[in-house]
Amino acid sequence: MFKHAQLESVKAWFGDPKHQALPLHARIQRAIRQLILDGTLEAGRPLPASRALAKSLGVSRDTVESAYSQLHVEGFIARRVGSGSFVSDQVQRLPRRRLSQSQVAPATAPRLSRRGAAIFEGGGVRESLAPRPFAPGVPETRGFPLQTWERLERQALKEHGSKALAHSHPQGMEALRRAIADYVNLERGARATADRVLVLTSTQQALTLCATVLLDAGDRIFIEDPVYHGARKAFEAAGLECVPVPVDGQGMRVEQLHAATQAARAVFLTPSHQFPTGATLALERRLSTIEWAQRHQAWIIEDDYDSEFHYAGKPMACVQGLDAHERTLYIGTFTKSLFPGLRLGYMVLPPQLVAPMTAARTLLDGHSASIPQLTLARFMEGGHFGAHVRAMRAIYAERRDALARLVRTHLAGFVEPRVPVGGMQMPCVLLHKLPERAAIDAARRAGIDLLGLTALHAADGHEAGFLLGFAAYATAEMEAAIRKLAQVFQTLERRRDLPEAQAPAGPERHAR
Repeated sequence: MFKHAQLESVKAWFGDPKHQALPLHARIQRAIRQLILDGTLEAGRPLPASRALAKSLGVSRDTVESAYSQLHVEGFIARRVGSGSFVSDQVQRLPRRRLSQSQVAPATAPRLSRRGAAIFEGGGVRESLAPRPFAPGVPETRGFPLQTWERLERQALKEHGSKALAHSHPQGMEALRRAIADYVNLERGARATADRVLVLTSTQQALTLCATVLLDAGDRIFIEDPVYHGARKAFEAAGLECVPVPVDGQGMRVEQLHAATQAARAVFLTPSHQFPTGATLALERRLSTIEWAQRHQAWIIEDDYDSEFHYAGKPMACVQGLDAHERTLYIGTFTKSLFPGLRLGYMVLPPQLVAPMTAARTLLDGHSASIPQLTLARFMEGGHFGAHVRAMRAIYAERRDALARLVRTHLAGFVEPRVPVGGMQMPCVLLHKLPERAAIDAARRAGIDLLGLTALHAADGHEAGFLLGFAAYATAEMEAAIRKLAQVFQTLERRRDLPEAQAPAGPERHAR
């Protein structure tokens, strides 16, 4: 029979507000099952008669009988006519759970594959769920035309009905592929058709596909230095050898591709607005990259992640539109231009890669949800996407200029801003007074997120600093955060100036 403590455990589980949605018999059944799994009720232990337990819990006898019946079906208890119900002997084979956290042995590290260990050690790519100033790459969503989006979604559901609830084609809905092709042809100078577009969830998924479908483990790929960390992690996770190529004011120094003594199978570029420097790849370098790819039968992976937001005239046409040899894969995303929760991106592929990439995509997540695709297609076809981008472009330009003023006013002597001609974040180079790691750690403790530049570089000798994202934050929000950042830096500077004997103890002093 139940001891007093065991009965109280069942009562506690039974009355817990977290379990109120469950039927009464299910609460009883799961409470007893938990006692068995924990080892509190051992094999052969008799259970209370259904009538007695019902009286103790204040429920009907039928409710307890239903709970016991389910436990019997699952094999946790045995029932004998005339003898009652007992914990089944089968539970002796169950691994025992510890009741006390202090009894739990330290978990051993899981045995991962070399690839899995590399991915885990790299930390993955973490997005900000609730962005704090100045998380980079986060768009403004408070002004998004939700009513328009909701209306278009209702129209899509009305037109397609239950068909919109089924699997979509792994390549993507034709209406959206057509809208994407029209957009990149008009706005980015691409050479695209609907049948060459592959709809995906994100740029990160596109990079993973490129790394695994186009190259083998051990193959070399040229990457920019500095480079978008998500790209490098995707390539390294696939076992590729990333060869850094320096970036200057005109983008990647592509002459080093031609001069390389060892061949590479691909090159990764952010030519319209290099991440994180903001440089634009010069036309002669674009043409030289295309020539290199054709000569070596290599691939150009072009990430055009935020080309919509260019603040000084029109952005240069994409590399894909210049490549007559069909060696370029063009990647775009709606995460930056619309909102992160949409989870839609795309690739414009050379014709010979459409079928292989689509097949590989089916092994990742099968397809993208139909309803967001159909809604986005209408949003683009109706001119709403272009209108929203134009509105955000104006807002972001104002915020970029406001941030530059704030940095020069409040952080003078600490950092030098490098005002970009486009994009959603501003590089700031630290002056000699503060070390990068200490500045980033202290800012994080103050509620401010800075992405350090050092982690984005492969080679030594670069300038230390960080990125300040400005797209998602109004001027007043940025001013409050910059003032706080100024206080953080001033505190750090004072501590660095103190003699060793007077320096305060504590974790901030040792942050790196």
